[in-house]
Amino acid sequence: MSTAVDDLGAQLIAAESAHVAHNYHPLPIVAARAEGVWVTDVEGKRYLDLLSAYSALNFGHGHPAILAAAREQLDRLTLTSRAFHNDKLGPFATALAQLCGKDLVLPMNTGAEAVETGIKVARAWGYRSKGIAPDAATIIVANGNFHGRTTTIVGFSDDPVAHDDFGPYAPGFVHVPYGDADAIAAAIDENTAAVLVEPIQGEAGVVIPPEGFLRRVRDICTENGVLFIADEIQSGLGRVGETFACDREGVVPDIYLLGKALGGGILPLSAVVANEDVLGVIRPGEHGSTFGGNPLASAVGLRVVEMLASGEFQTRAKALGEHLAQALQGLVGHGVTAVRVAGLWAGVDIDPAVGSGREIAEKLLARGVLVKDTHGQTIRIAPPLTIRATEIDWAIEQLRHALS
Repeated sequence: MSTAVDDLGAQLIAAESAHVAHNYHPLPIVAARAEGVWVTDVEGKRYLDLLSAYSALNFGHGHPAILAAAREQLDRLTLTSRAFHNDKLGPFATALAQLCGKDLVLPMNTGAEAVETGIKVARAWGYRSKGIAPDAATIIVANGNFHGRTTTIVGFSDDPVAHDDFGPYAPGFVHVPYGDADAIAAAIDENTAAVLVEPIQGEAGVVIPPEGFLRRVRDICTENGVLFIADEIQSGLGRVGETFACDREGVVPDIYLLGKALGGGILPLSAVVANEDVLGVIRPGEHGSTFGGNPLASAVGLRVVEMLASGEFQTRAKALGEHLAQALQGLVGHGVTAVRVAGLWAGVDIDPAVGSGREIAEKLLARGVLVKDTHGQTIRIAPPLTIRATEIDWAIEQLRHALS
């Protein structure tokens, strides 16, 4: 590689650092192109993507079917706002509702918007359907949660980096330990509108709850007339070897919160999906989004749902996830203290004796593998569901070298 090309990457990083707010600490790579599971930087070096933009790229970079849907729609109609109907929103909502086994879809853009919408719906349902006293509704949330970055959401985070110095915060949230169904049952009272949980906690390091936890949550919510809200923004849409992480326990929540992969890696698209008796409490004018449900996003989302309906990606994630789990397990005791795997999603705890999560991510970057650290000692692995077993093997070999 020439010095001039090397300098280009450094110049671009410097320009970004000078003019983009420092709300991220990116790894030192400047991506220029990508296809499938591979990313190419401005210097021409290729990297295996084991992050998938935090599961937004479940189908890989530039999946031909998704690109075709976007290109076709770009030439027709991109935005109307919800002031008018468009010819893509209805088919998309119908397909997504069927995938979820629900009646209604409320489309938004980002995952955080979906969570905020879910909170509003739960409170409105609590007042209008359950009869909770005005402004008294509470929502039970889990310690270690990550649901987004709005001020309401970070207000019920217990991560100091997300939470501190952004208050005052909205009241109405009750914390319980993650994975403790008995604590949820004990926290419910006459003002409880909903329980909001991630079926698997992603940002926390792919934390998988005890077997049976989701079934207990479902039973507790049903018995107490409380909504079960599942934040499937990272865990859903094929990532764990099922359509939804709740499917691992045969559980159907009252409300699905979806995002990330729903936009096919093309654009932001999120949704709240529930039955009429829940989502029907929202009236015209009470909630909305200029871009939510726009024709371009709806066309892409429809294609994504069609791809998931075949079951192909869920099957791949399950089979390759078993392959990944076996490979990672061999590293325990050799620079890794623990691994947690659900489908093609893994949290790998790095032994402090060999380095921090960030240091291992940087070593992997130098070896052509993209991962991201979280909470100091953990790296997350979430490749596109189109990855091959041989590519997984190569990546684990690079991790083995990085650990040594």
